[in-house]
Amino acid sequence: MFTNIKGVIFDLDGTLIDSMWIWKEIDIQYLSERGIQLPEDLQRAVEGMSFTETAVYFKNRFNLEGTIEEIKQEWITMANYYYKDKVLLKEGVKEFIAFLKNKNITMGIGTSNFKELTVEILKKHNILQYFDAIVTSCEVKKGKPYPDVFLKAAEMLEVKPEECLVFEDTYAGVLAAKRAGMRVFAIADESSFPYKEEISRLADKYIESFKEIA
Repeated sequence: MFTNIKGVIFDLDGTLIDSMWIWKEIDIQYLSERGIQLPEDLQRAVEGMSFTETAVYFKNRFNLEGTIEEIKQEWITMANYYYKDKVLLKEGVKEFIAFLKNKNITMGIGTSNFKELTVEILKKHNILQYFDAIVTSCEVKKGKPYPDVFLKAAEMLEVKPEECLVFEDTYAGVLAAKRAGMRVFAIADESSFPYKEEISRLADKYIESFKEIA
């Protein structure tokens, strides 16, 4: 399974942590405060976008007042409340990253979340020290499904794309990893269940839990 793999890159939300439901709650609250009902297609529409790209999309689609930075800051404030006490690691995460560490496989993060929250949640669960690179989609030209975030993470890990294995939960994320020329394992997450068949076809492997491979 790990033959010729020198680096593993993880998505964050929905992959390492059980948090995708929180972002839907934030969207519902944020829009309802402005008299807007959550559109059914919104989560799929913004899937994989960087934090900044999502704010631009919201501003344009919902004709929002305020700057992009003001929109992002409000989301950050709302997210901090949830992430402080309500976000747990996915099953088997600690055991799996310890397993990789023991195999001397370097690890990184490629996420659409923002850097400060990513670092804080990894610190909270005492796993920050395992990761040699953390790249957010706001730090590259384009977010997922473009490959930029994973290519940048591989560069920081000093590992070739073909020597990387990516773990992702969304279709956009899996597609981004494939476009980067990397192997990709999809991990089950409730938010992506409607697209499980599509994700399974695209990924090299689909797993329900990290316990299947550690």
